[in-house]
Amino acid sequence: MVNYRSFKVYVTTVKTALSETGLPDLKYALNPYIGCAHGCVYCYARLYTRDKRVSDNWGGVVVVKYNLPQVLEREVNSRVRGVVGVGTITDPYQPVEAHYKVTLKSLQVLLRAKFPISIQTKNPLVLRDLELLAKFRELVDVGFTITTLSYEKARFIEPNAPPPRSRVEALRRLSNVGLKTWIFYGPIIPGLNDDEETIKHIVELAAETNSTLYYDPLHIKPFMKTPTHTLYMHVLKATREWRVNIESSVLEKCIEYGVKCKPGFTGDTFLQ
Repeated sequence: MVNYRSFKVYVTTVKTALSETGLPDLKYALNPYIGCAHGCVYCYARLYTRDKRVSDNWGGVVVVKYNLPQVLEREVNSRVRGVVGVGTITDPYQPVEAHYKVTLKSLQVLLRAKFPISIQTKNPLVLRDLELLAKFRELVDVGFTITTLSYEKARFIEPNAPPPRSRVEALRRLSNVGLKTWIFYGPIIPGLNDDEETIKHIVELAAETNSTLYYDPLHIKPFMKTPTHTLYMHVLKATREWRVNIESSVLEKCIEYGVKCKPGFTGDTFLQ
């Protein structure tokens, strides 16, 4: 076990690397870590994480799948090629990746084997691997979760994640080298990041970077219904009428700016 300033890190070994997934446009999920040090208050992934050290202390414990690249080396020779979602239940570029490089080593294996990959992150650390991703740009797309462009709001709901502006700049750099990019605007939380200004600025960013925009209104989970939870008062406003209105607002703005716009995941299909 290693103690970082705000979280603990454990190392484990795994027997499998790729998981079949029902997520849209993905055949496989690949998650180099269990848990996420970003500690986002809305994160649903804690409900799909079997390791109690992680799920009971979300944001405070991360487990490294140390031998994942080696297991993946075997699997790519026996699996049918399909799009691999990298980071469906954890951020593959969270702080521990700077040291362990499990994501980088896994990407090298997948790309050598010609597996298409779709990366989702909040962390500009992805730029470390820009040369590799650009070399295989026909097999790669990269998405950034951008819930808000406000530093203060981001600190409130994503306390340990990189600030929004750093994500925006990383997205621009990826787009500028010709990589296919996308933005995940979600969760959209009533009374927090559902205002017209936020929608406009995120859609403008998608237009600027030629990114597809995925939008995802808040999925209410049991842990959010506790009166002491950070989002409790916001959850009360997440009515059916609100969902209809927010979807309409996002779609209208996407049409105005000529942005390709899609709903985010609609089910609870996460895989470790």
